[in-house]
Amino acid sequence: MEKLQAALDKARKSRSARHSSPEIDRVASKPAKMKTAGLDERWLALTPFEVQDKILIQHRIVTRSARKAATPFDILRTKTLLQMRQNGWKRLAITSPMPSSGKTTLACNLALGLGRQRDLRSMLFDFDLRDPSVHEFFEARPPYAISDVMNGSVAFHEQALRFGDNVAVSMAHHAEPDPTRILLAEETTEKLDSLQADYEPDVMIFDLPSVLVNDDSRAFLKNADCALIVVRADATRYGQFETCQREVAEHTNVLGVVLNAFRHDKRAVETA
Repeated sequence: MEKLQAALDKARKSRSARHSSPEIDRVASKPAKMKTAGLDERWLALTPFEVQDKILIQHRIVTRSARKAATPFDILRTKTLLQMRQNGWKRLAITSPMPSSGKTTLACNLALGLGRQRDLRSMLFDFDLRDPSVHEFFEARPPYAISDVMNGSVAFHEQALRFGDNVAVSMAHHAEPDPTRILLAEETTEKLDSLQADYEPDVMIFDLPSVLVNDDSRAFLKNADCALIVVRADATRYGQFETCQREVAEHTNVLGVVLNAFRHDKRAVETA
């Protein structure tokens, strides 16, 4: 019995010595390095595109560089990122009660604002498939439809475009006649899981349709960790906002509400 115990002790010491050797440590570190190299290559394989600053500004996309006009979006970017990190969330949906509230403008500004953080990788998906507009904001047209990626007929690197080194943009190629078929499909869920595993983005932004005009956003929100709701001060009714917030909360976490087009009357404050 004592001989057996001595043999076991010797075996444990031998294993411990092997695990702590510099050579074993170097070998163990190789998969991590190879994984990082593979990740960089996957991002570099995305087709780059460039947009003139004046075109972005025409479309109210102002976060390409740090400037006064970008400050409100930068504040929102930072608050959103910190709260998502705190909760371990990666996927952010952006929607609104009704159209023309500014959700796509917000989505594009957040994506480019995140792109200025060199240690972050972000993705922007145009899932407003009945009325896609991200390609108009960037004045770029992908070679394939985003639906082709979701159904697996086209690889992501063949469809998505890369802005700078760390922002991937998957734009809709055309309006889809039956978007819910794509947004509700389990195949779409599996594809997004696969993309998240392959590209390891820090944030995935989904520009969704307005909640109260059809069932498209309801079909997709199960895939998001959280959502921002954009309301327009001079157009959105409180009842519309309340209904939208309730329905979004049924499917995901409401991260916050963005009030757009609010006109601050300084004279009214001074005379109050």
